[in-house]
Amino acid sequence: MLFPAPEVLSEALSRVAIGLARLKGINETADLSDGGYDLQFDEWDWEVGVGIYGLLRHAEAVNDRSLIEAIARWYDWQIGRGLPPRQVNSSSPMLPLCVLIDHVDRPDWEELVCDWAQWLVTSLAKTEDGGFQHVVKERMNDGELWDDTLFMTCLFLARAGQRFGRQDWIEEAFYQFMVHERYLADPVTGLWYHGWTFNGRHNFAKAFWARGNSWITVAIPELLGLVDQVPEHLKRHLVCILGSQLKTLAAQQRENGMFNTLVCDPTSPEETSATAAIAYGILRGIDLGIVEESYRPIAERALDAVLTRIDASGIVLEVSDGTPMGHTLEFYRQIPNVPAPYGQALVMLLLARAMNDATSASDRARPL
Repeated sequence: MLFPAPEVLSEALSRVAIGLARLKGINETADLSDGGYDLQFDEWDWEVGVGIYGLLRHAEAVNDRSLIEAIARWYDWQIGRGLPPRQVNSSSPMLPLCVLIDHVDRPDWEELVCDWAQWLVTSLAKTEDGGFQHVVKERMNDGELWDDTLFMTCLFLARAGQRFGRQDWIEEAFYQFMVHERYLADPVTGLWYHGWTFNGRHNFAKAFWARGNSWITVAIPELLGLVDQVPEHLKRHLVCILGSQLKTLAAQQRENGMFNTLVCDPTSPEETSATAAIAYGILRGIDLGIVEESYRPIAERALDAVLTRIDASGIVLEVSDGTPMGHTLEFYRQIPNVPAPYGQALVMLLLARAMNDATSASDRARPL
C-alpha cells in the first residue's frame, strides 16, 4: 500500500489547519477572522498546546513564515493578558513555545521558558518516587501518575534542557519517563494504563486507553529526537518499551485501520486522534531507526482511515473529549466526541509526515 498522492495530502492538511484556526474552544467553532489565518482558541491549556505543536512542526517542515508569525501572535496575545496557574496541562503550550523561540527574537519568552522548566523540576507537586504528580486546573490528583504527563511536561523539559544547555532538566525528563513506565506500563501486553495512584496502589480501571497509549507512542520517538545525547542503555530500554507496545497495538488495529478508545475492547468507540498519533509515532520511529519497517502498513492503514474522518470544513471527526481518570471501563466508552485542537494537531502531524514519504515516492517515480 502507498500513501495517497502529495496533492491529496496537502489539500487535507490545509483543510485541517483551517479547522484548527476556527476552534475557539472545545466543541466551539467560529468563522475565520477577516485578517487571514489566526488562532482563536481562547484558553491556555493542554488542548491547544498539543494543537500548536502540530501546527508549528508543519510550519517548520514547509518553511511557512506567515504561519510561524500567526503562532507568535497567539502567544503574544495569551502571554500579554496573563497566563493561568502553572500545572501539568498548562505546561503543554510551553513545548511549542520552546520551539518557537528559535524563529523569533523574544528574550522575554526565553526567560519564561527557563523559569517554567525550573518550576517543573523544583516546584511541581511530586508523588512517591519523585514522579510528576498529574496536577490539573480542576484538581490536585494527589499521589497520581498519568500517562498524559510525559507528553505535556517532559518533552518540553527535555527540549528546554537541550536548548539552554541544562543537562539537569534533560536528566529529570529521562527520570520521569522511567518512573512513569514503572507504574503504568503493563509487562504482559506492553500497553500503558491510563493512571496509577499511590493512595491504594492500583491502576484505577486498568484501562488501556487508546489516546493515553498514543501519547507514549509519540513521546518516546519525540524524546529521542529532541535530545542529542541519550545514554545508550536508556535508549535501548525505551526502544524495547515502545516495541512491546507496538506489537500489541498492531494486533488490535481494526480492519478499517482505526483503533478503539479502549485498545483491547472492539465494542468501545473508534477514536481518530489516537489512531493518528499511533500512526505518526510509528513513522517517526521508523525515521529514527527505532521502529521496524514492518510496522509501516499499520501506519498506512491508519492514515487511510483518518482521511475519511475529516469533514468538508476541516474538522476532524470521532475525536473523544478530554478524558479524566476513569474508575470503570464503561466510563471510557461513554466519553463523547467533540471538535478539539489536539485532534486537529495529531492528524496534522501524521499528514505532514506522510507528505514527506509521498513526495519522495513521487520524485523517485518521475522520469529523469
